[in-house]
Amino acid sequence: MRILLSRTDRVGDLILSTPAIASVRRSFPGAHVTLACSRYNSVAVDRSPDVDELAMMPTGVKPGAFGARFRGVDLAIALAPRDGDHRIVAATRAPKRVGYTYETRYVARLVLRTMLTDVVLSPADPTTAERHPDRPIPHEVDQVLAVAAAAGARTLVHDLVLPVTDEDRAAVPNLPPHPIVVQLGQRWTENGSTTESCLQLFRDLRALGRPLVATYGEDARALGEQVERAGVAGLVLGRLPFHVWAAVFERAACVVTIDTGATHVASAVRVPTVVLFEHKWFRLASQEWSPYRVPNAILRKPPDETEDSLRASRAEVVAAVASLL
Repeated sequence: MRILLSRTDRVGDLILSTPAIASVRRSFPGAHVTLACSRYNSVAVDRSPDVDELAMMPTGVKPGAFGARFRGVDLAIALAPRDGDHRIVAATRAPKRVGYTYETRYVARLVLRTMLTDVVLSPADPTTAERHPDRPIPHEVDQVLAVAAAAGARTLVHDLVLPVTDEDRAAVPNLPPHPIVVQLGQRWTENGSTTESCLQLFRDLRALGRPLVATYGEDARALGEQVERAGVAGLVLGRLPFHVWAAVFERAACVVTIDTGATHVASAVRVPTVVLFEHKWFRLASQEWSPYRVPNAILRKPPDETEDSLRASRAEVVAAVASLL
């Protein structure tokens, strides 16, 4: 049996799809499983024990043309509710083609009925979330597991899969024991947070008596350099190889981050996590993309950047970290 899975979007979302990928492997142990991904997000699965082959979609190639390369597979599953992944799966012409979309995307629902054999509907939609505030929103992991189940998976796995090796751990030999790790990102500097408030947060976190480590990627290079110049963190680590970055998180006492893929890396290595979500769409995002199966605290950015709001937000973060240590 040949199975194609497809998820070509973000790293964090692909991490949240690893339970579904593992579920497919456990349910079809003799199958050859290929995962269509992007060069960008492939780092999340390039060590996966549940995939036989990675197929990275080349830049400039249309999803339909890429999917047509996999004609002859027996089962094709879109793990993302995105048009690109739907088109990859549809182009395989597999006897069973499964995907999902959101309840209120009525046009997409109609179109997908012509592309896929099975369509799962998810209530995780901004419109639905605001219209029905008492209705729980399923986590992204559970949404994708529902798609795997609709495709025939009968053995469902719920753990995130992100292998980290001793070599990864040894790559940062000067990491202090059990630090508080703050993952920097552009959102620390905007929409209810500012650069100066971010720097002050490090100063406030010192009261907890733990070593402070800052990590950052290319998107927050300028902020990382400012944190290093300000001397507010004991160690600043920038643009680490993906699995080395995960190994740093693994050895943390707590990870503090804004709403990015770092949340899901921390969950995958089973570390307590504090996440500061954007004020807008908080109800949806804080349930759908919350830390998964780890001790956590979910906070909401303030609606403005007045000093009182920023001070209160920092106090919430410090108290949340203290509660998880």
